[in-house]
Amino acid sequence: MDKLRDKPVPYEIWGKEDIEPSAREQMERAAQLSVSQLGALMPDAHTGYGLPIGGVLATKDAVIPYGVGVDIACRMRMTIFNVQPYILDQKKERFRRALEENTVFGTGGELFSRVEHPVMDDPAWGELILAKKLKAEAARQLGTSGSGNHFVEFGVLKVKEEINGTDDLQGEGSRAFGKIPPGTYLALLSHSGSRHLGFELANYYTELAMNIHADLPKEYRHLAWLDMYGAGAEYWIAMNLAGRYASANHAVIHQRVADAIGFDILGGIENHHNFAWKETHQGEELIVHRKGATPAGLGVYGVIPGTMMTPGFVVRGKGKPESLNSASHGAGRRMSRQAAYKRFEWPDVQQRLKDAGSNSCPVGWMKPPARIRTSARSWKNKPTWWKSWPNSLRVSSKWTRIKHGGGVPKQ
Repeated sequence: MDKLRDKPVPYEIWGKEDIEPSAREQMERAAQLSVSQLGALMPDAHTGYGLPIGGVLATKDAVIPYGVGVDIACRMRMTIFNVQPYILDQKKERFRRALEENTVFGTGGELFSRVEHPVMDDPAWGELILAKKLKAEAARQLGTSGSGNHFVEFGVLKVKEEINGTDDLQGEGSRAFGKIPPGTYLALLSHSGSRHLGFELANYYTELAMNIHADLPKEYRHLAWLDMYGAGAEYWIAMNLAGRYASANHAVIHQRVADAIGFDILGGIENHHNFAWKETHQGEELIVHRKGATPAGLGVYGVIPGTMMTPGFVVRGKGKPESLNSASHGAGRRMSRQAAYKRFEWPDVQQRLKDAGSNSCPVGWMKPPARIRTSARSWKNKPTWWKSWPNSLRVSSKWTRIKHGGGVPKQ
């Protein structure tokens, strides 16, 4: 029988007073696993499956599929253009069309015409039976944005000090690229993951882990793990393939939109926030799961988005061991999506957005029709059902330097 620890491993909680008890209970259970070594809970945390959203967990020689989540490599990407953002108000419809015509929202969404990217030639497609079955669909979904709280938007970026990234515009993981001097710029920001590919891989390997650890108590089942010297090694290949695919997906969206608006690219930032990494902590190599948490190693750039009415931020990690080099990944939420659907009406949301100067348009609401795909965080990111964004950011500043601020999204 799989034994649980009598006493959970050490973990810190930030913003405890704003985190729902059920999420804290999930973190406590995760810290009781025999493979767990260290943990942390971010201030934007809320209840999920297995590890809570906002949970960070370091394990020894084991990986937990639901410690990564069902949207493997859900991530952020920002592209910064060499143009002043006032052009947004001058040519609003042009920018709206650039978003509408160059990605697709909605579950199962596919682009109208197939795009090419080297990720579809990745040898890992041929190494995994399930990935091989999902490859054709993944190719059709390359360049799409999915549903839930996913979005693509234009906004204003205020750079306070130079961003020095790599010279290569192509890449993956947590990184900055290009050189962006201080100034105010037009920026494109996206949030989405690995589409149906990641969902199917996550569910397959979670079911496998649950079967291996069938004697775990019911409330721990979604925390079932895979041995890194066994099935975990295969999951690791699958997870990293989904990570490269998600990165490519964002790259395709950003390139298509950039081609449509025709401005020069200065650079950008990208990072996963649903993923697992091999890292050294307290002298040991551990598997660090960040499920809704931004990597914040020393000097590492990342993007933490706000709500539809509040700014997001470009940050750079301080490398704080007590947070396992992690930071929050957003504002956090006050209620579930279904609860928000029942409580709020779209016209009221739309007016509040208009009053704040945000031109976002929904993709998951029935009125106006869901076929309208503008920039769009789905309406589910309604500001009043999210936690206090300044509070989450204040706590996160312990682990990151807030380098640059974004304005309210304009499209």
